[in-house]
Amino acid sequence: MDIEERDCSGGGYFVQRKVLDELCLDEVAQKRTWSTKPTLSERVKESLRCSVPRLKRTALSWVPVLSWLPYYSIRENAIGDLISGCSVGIMHLPQGMAYALLASLRPVFGLYTSLYPVLVYFIFGTSRHISVGTFAVISIMIGSVTERLAPDSNFIVNGTNQTGSVDLDARDAYRVQIACSLTVLAGIFQILLGVVRFGFVVTYLSEPLVRGYTTGSACHVCVSQLKYLFGVTPARFTGPFSLIYIIAATIITHFCGLTSKYSIDVVGEIPSGLKAPQAPNATFFSEVIGDAFAVAIVSYAINISLGKTFALKHGYKVDSNQELVALGLCNTVGSFFQCYSVTSSLSRSLVQESTGGKTQVAGVISSIIVLITVLKIGSLFSDLPKAVLSTIVFVNLKGMFMQFMDVPMLWKTNKVDLLVWLVTFTSTLLLNLDLGLAVAIGFSMLTVIFRTQVPRYSILGHVTGTALYLDTDTYKEAKEIPGIKIFRSSTTIYYANAEMYLEALQEKSGLEIGKLLTAMKKRDAKLKRKQEKEKKEAKMEAKKQRKAVSHLSNGTFSEVNERKVSAGVKGQSQGNVVALSLTETSTRGHSKGQVNRAYQNDTTMSDSDSDTGSHIFDSITQVSKPGGEKKGKACGSSTHSIILDIATTSFVDTVTVKTLKNVCVCQDLCSLTLLITCVVEQLETAGFFSESIPKSRLFVTIHDAVLHSLKKLGQTDFVLDVSCSTRM
Repeated sequence: MDIEERDCSGGGYFVQRKVLDELCLDEVAQKRTWSTKPTLSERVKESLRCSVPRLKRTALSWVPVLSWLPYYSIRENAIGDLISGCSVGIMHLPQGMAYALLASLRPVFGLYTSLYPVLVYFIFGTSRHISVGTFAVISIMIGSVTERLAPDSNFIVNGTNQTGSVDLDARDAYRVQIACSLTVLAGIFQILLGVVRFGFVVTYLSEPLVRGYTTGSACHVCVSQLKYLFGVTPARFTGPFSLIYIIAATIITHFCGLTSKYSIDVVGEIPSGLKAPQAPNATFFSEVIGDAFAVAIVSYAINISLGKTFALKHGYKVDSNQELVALGLCNTVGSFFQCYSVTSSLSRSLVQESTGGKTQVAGVISSIIVLITVLKIGSLFSDLPKAVLSTIVFVNLKGMFMQFMDVPMLWKTNKVDLLVWLVTFTSTLLLNLDLGLAVAIGFSMLTVIFRTQVPRYSILGHVTGTALYLDTDTYKEAKEIPGIKIFRSSTTIYYANAEMYLEALQEKSGLEIGKLLTAMKKRDAKLKRKQEKEKKEAKMEAKKQRKAVSHLSNGTFSEVNERKVSAGVKGQSQGNVVALSLTETSTRGHSKGQVNRAYQNDTTMSDSDSDTGSHIFDSITQVSKPGGEKKGKACGSSTHSIILDIATTSFVDTVTVKTLKNVCVCQDLCSLTLLITCVVEQLETAGFFSESIPKSRLFVTIHDAVLHSLKKLGQTDFVLDVSCSTRM
């Protein structure tokens, strides 16, 4: 391969090489002819093979604390982790109790949730800076389930709903069982997804979706705390439009002066000591399975987004699959100790990182502070008004409400993402958290499908003095090359947009694929009928010849002697017939095959019936060229070559292959530009390449395809002037 490179003082470069199609590229780049991927049996053997290094890698992968704790530097990290741990531990106390109210649980269970899961994450987590524990969004999701399955009306004693009192102890105990069952099920989902390396599932939750969802959830959190802030206990509503009903009940309660009937509500007794572990009640699984999956996905999305943010800032890596397993273990183990679902908190994580925290040792120190509180000083919080905890929740919601500033920013940058944000926020606000999340994910997926179904199709033109080919509608200096249409799609071609791709190609290039295919089918049908007829006639003629030869050879000498004159005349006549037949057969066989001239008139008459299709095809696909040669041409236009730039295609399906094949079959000078090896392999596997569509019609650049098309047509006078001051 002759390649000449020359440096230019103007900062550009000059390259001279031959035109590269796919076959030349394989030769120049020395494409590997063997597969580097191990077979299935080899992978199974490798997975079952056990060795000391492999065992060590597996242990370090599943238990990350073993990879960094033995090398923990006390001099560099201890002071920072100690200060950070104390700061986060102090935050855990009010947040844990306040967020437990969001989950419709007693405050002490928020303290439990701030203790056990943090220790589990210390062992299995991979982020150094996030603070795992209670979080407002997850707490409100848990609360919606506990109040739906254990409403106050189910625990009325000594009267009716209007006159009786609520058995708070029985209600709270039942709600704890529900919360623990939901938590262990969410943890199981997360562990299973992590084991099968399904951590990428969170990528379907885009940043606008997560931020819109958390903002809508913050509104639910805010409304749920109004009853504690103002000291009222309105009826709790669940399901779609529940937020509106809460708000309405609060307004009625306020203006009717009902607050005078209520005294200040306080936290109440916080029992000292730790409870023995208890298995969650599996009978609730069928009722909370949908909510558990939603909690599992949302908590993981929040956790991994914060983890990757801090990892990028401090230059280390977070394993998304291991984070899924770690969070699942936090929930699973915690559920046995009366904890509810956890995730990382933005406010606590920022404090842990900003106060000098370097590792998850800070989490252990914060857990020690929570443990001391639960064991010794929990009783000091018994007279804490719930209104104070509500104000703590409101203060911690500040960051979420600041996300409303996303709206003007997205309006300027990306209106589709703005639409996702608004739909997510509105559905979460009106349809509640679980149904709102489902609507948000569905709408987000629809936007992806819509973007691929409505791509930008363009005709490319050459920019003089460069090897660039740009959209002629966007760039004034991009001029079409006479006789060549270069067509590009801005997205992958697949079954959902293949028809639109074909329609756009026909509209912009003038190539009528449907008419061409119809004409080709008629021509092929005609040729097939003709070949079958010729074959049949050849068989009949051969049969006649065999009979004639057999008849001559079977005559006896006596019969010839007796009828010498007549036999001689007859034999001469018969011999002439045989010779003529052999000659005709040989002549016709040499030209068009085994055709009997006796049937030529019939053949001509039958062929005239199907001449229409052939004439249509000839008029569409052929154009005279100097020298008498004929080349493919787009119907009724001056276009002789079509170049399909499919460099944006990342995969192909059967519909894509069929579409491209139809275009290439109809247009003799149709070329493709593609430099994605995996897509070329997919085309090969799908049987795209053949004698009619060789790999030599696939080029590495548009420029190569253009030069090839011009060379085929003999137009060597087209020269691209690429000077030293331009870029290729």
